[in-house]
Amino acid sequence: MIKHEIVSEEQWMVARRALLVEEKAFTRERDRLAKKRRELPWVEVKKSYVFRGLTGVVALKDLFDGRSQLVVYHFMFGPDWQEGCPGCSLLADHVDGARQHFEHNDVSFVAVSRGPIEKLDAYRRRMGWGFRWVSSADSDFNVDFHVSFPTGTREQGVLYNFDKQPDPQVDELPGVSVFYRDDAGTMYHTYSTYARGGEMFLTVYNWLDIVPKGRNEANSGTLGDWMKRHDRYENDGRSQAVSPKSVTA
Repeated sequence: MIKHEIVSEEQWMVARRALLVEEKAFTRERDRLAKKRRELPWVEVKKSYVFRGLTGVVALKDLFDGRSQLVVYHFMFGPDWQEGCPGCSLLADHVDGARQHFEHNDVSFVAVSRGPIEKLDAYRRRMGWGFRWVSSADSDFNVDFHVSFPTGTREQGVLYNFDKQPDPQVDELPGVSVFYRDDAGTMYHTYSTYARGGEMFLTVYNWLDIVPKGRNEANSGTLGDWMKRHDRYENDGRSQAVSPKSVTA
């Protein structure tokens, strides 16, 4: 942590008001970018995608759950993985509180991974999440949306975050994709974001960014400096217990 100058209340107020000018400009810029996201052209989804949920096979249209807008989180959990990505798990911790509100605003949410549904559901229950999670193991969905790179497909580089990248040395990477379904049932891909684009959904960062130590990532600039799966933080020497929640998929 940097060494801070200690000043009077009056001097602090001058510095704080100067920073407020920049904060307001950032807020207006954020609003401008959000508007431009919503104004992007759309691409019709013509390919049929099927997923495996707890109740069997479901199509992409079923994931809208009667709503017109769908947010898909591409959760890193490959076919051979035993548990989900820690960073994706941190983001997933933010979903259920918000989900109860945006479901009332015509938005559905689903996590999609290539892992088998039995593993996904076991991990979801372990972590205490209630959102829908389905497996795309039987479809090209994650490959088509440039978040899954099975061995044999990535050695010459991959397309990720809208650019050619070197071999990421991992089968899965995170992302968020948004879809719209009109009254006729036609579906459109409206937006995707990858890499640090997912930080906007990590409200824990917004809280940490206002405290003196910030994100506490000074050693390496990576999430691993401080973050663990929430059931792996120690509490008086004991892991915190998490109660499972019910869900249908």
